[in-house]
Amino acid sequence: MTLKKTIAGAILATMTAGAACAEADIALVIGSAQDSFWNVVKKGAEDAAVLIEARGGSVNILQTNGYENYGADLATLIEQATAQGVDGIATVLPVPDAQLPAIHAAQAAGITVTLLNGGGDFLDESGALNYFGSDEYVAGVAGGTYMAEAGATHILCHIQQPGTVNLEGRCKGVEDGATEAGAKVTILRLPASMDGDIPGTSAAIEAELNGDPSIDGVINLATWAADASFAAIEQLGKTDTVMLGTFDLSPSTLDRIKAGTQTMAIDQTPYYQGFLSVSTLAANIEFGTKIATQPVLTGPAIVDSSNIDATFAGVAAGTR
Repeated sequence: MTLKKTIAGAILATMTAGAACAEADIALVIGSAQDSFWNVVKKGAEDAAVLIEARGGSVNILQTNGYENYGADLATLIEQATAQGVDGIATVLPVPDAQLPAIHAAQAAGITVTLLNGGGDFLDESGALNYFGSDEYVAGVAGGTYMAEAGATHILCHIQQPGTVNLEGRCKGVEDGATEAGAKVTILRLPASMDGDIPGTSAAIEAELNGDPSIDGVINLATWAADASFAAIEQLGKTDTVMLGTFDLSPSTLDRIKAGTQTMAIDQTPYYQGFLSVSTLAANIEFGTKIATQPVLTGPAIVDSSNIDATFAGVAAGTR
């Protein structure tokens, strides 16, 4: 037997022996199952689950039904996971006041918690292991600066869930970035009950554009909302005069960027948020490992006409 085969056999034996005793049951607590963004996060978590399940562990994905009671619903799911006796919880933290008591109760029960997607500013207060996601304010600054430097002078930033820290942080960043670059920003907060309501949101965006003709740029915080804004812009015949940008990616968003009817999108690579949060949480529970960098930023990355072709393959694979 060659030395290479001997070493390989020893490694395999070690991994197999470890798998017999190393196992972690993980709950991933995230947003609405009707929101396509979370499908990409799920894809990352499901890919990580393959390794976790091979070691005898499990990954259970818990999602809210919608966003009208987002913080309370997420807290309920955290409590549900705690009652189930999981070893670790990976959760988004958009409404800290509603969720932190449930997170601290889980930790008091011996459960390790890590954060993803939203709530990075509350990493210390939450006592979480780490945060995997974008710095929402920094991403907003990048988006606002980009749009202003591309020629927008008055940008409308639409918030679909007013009061959630990650979305408010995004529009605050857009405002500061655009203002620094010489543009004006108006923030439009629509009721959370309209979240996902494309016709209603489109009508609201159209009313804003009609009411203030100086608005020459719109930034949405979700791709479905960008679809709504595009419908409004197109209805008014302003596709050549009103720039459109959004956070996150979708086939329709990328198609518009390719066609030249949308200016840009801000990608936070949600696949990695799901994959890294779940896999590193399990590794910490099973092996005691911990990533030294805190937080772990997965964005922002601007997608525009210069790199649109390279982005399509990731979307097709469900990883962007």
